[in-house]
Amino acid sequence: MKKLLLATVAVSGLAMAAAPAHAEIELELGGYFKGYLASVNQDETAGTDVVGVDIIRDTKLFVGGETTLDNGLTVGAHIELNVDANDGNDTAYETYAYFSGNWGRVNFGAEDGSAYLLQVATPSADSNIDGIRQFVSPFVNTGNLTTSGANMDYAMDPTFKNDKLSYLSPIMNGFQVGLSFTPDSSGAATSFSVDTDTNASGTIQETYEIAARYEGQFQNVGVIAGAGYTLGSEEGNSTTTDDRQTWNVGLDLDIAAFGVGVSYSVDNNGLDGAANDDEDTLVIGADYTTGPFKIGASYFDRNNNGGVDSVDVQRYTGGVVYNYGPGMSFRGSVQYVDQNNTAPTTDANGTAFILGTQVNF
Repeated sequence: MKKLLLATVAVSGLAMAAAPAHAEIELELGGYFKGYLASVNQDETAGTDVVGVDIIRDTKLFVGGETTLDNGLTVGAHIELNVDANDGNDTAYETYAYFSGNWGRVNFGAEDGSAYLLQVATPSADSNIDGIRQFVSPFVNTGNLTTSGANMDYAMDPTFKNDKLSYLSPIMNGFQVGLSFTPDSSGAATSFSVDTDTNASGTIQETYEIAARYEGQFQNVGVIAGAGYTLGSEEGNSTTTDDRQTWNVGLDLDIAAFGVGVSYSVDNNGLDGAANDDEDTLVIGADYTTGPFKIGASYFDRNNNGGVDSVDVQRYTGGVVYNYGPGMSFRGSVQYVDQNNTAPTTDANGTAFILGTQVNF
């Protein structure tokens, strides 16, 4: 019995010695629920009926944490999950580790690149509906509105959440710069092994990003200005495809309770300029904040949508946000979309009334 006890203690000791060390990071949970009731009237394809009143939503769960070592290095990890299972989107949205100090910050893994992280957003009616990234759309990607797409935003994210390495400098006198490298932007990357090179024309792999941002105050005017550029290398060769290039500039001004901003971006969508036109997007927004209320409006204008010549889309949005508690808000807006094409039969428009809430937890 005594030999058995000693043997058990010895085995337990070896198991503890062999177990990998764990970072002393206290995990935190968070997330949000964005839910809306939308009344929609849009042009439809014959035989297709869009639901007149429906519920649209976006829900995510965050898991992460960080620790600061004695040498001043901060190490952390962030995991973001889509949890709306019934829309087929219940997957990991972001998974990355980060390292920061007085020298700046490095992100490593599935996260947006520096061109998006430092991009300047314009004021909006409801940032979930007409913001820099559209989280919910009241319109259905069907019928004559197909070419405008269900999502119309101006996020500079040609690499989206593909694995990448990014560096963000410390903020010095209001200025910050960022660099990113994405080995494979094709969207077919795997996270557990080296990817294959298809060499197919039109496939974008290595992508490089550079961005800069300034935040400061002149007299009584708050100023945010920024610009970004991305270059994606095309694999293969064809007469209709090319390296993907995108760039943007943005400016946001805040004067007391008023805000006004503008953003302009150009994207060749990886298409050859001789055969296709660049897609250019102009966004103008303004808002006014008083107490728990924010009143906002925005104008979105995209020419040559998707690189298709003379497919132009305009969107007008106005709305109100009311903060009824910490991290909780009611949101109401009205949106009108107008798509114009050289072929009259493909002209289309739609109107939506949206009412909902956002709860951050």
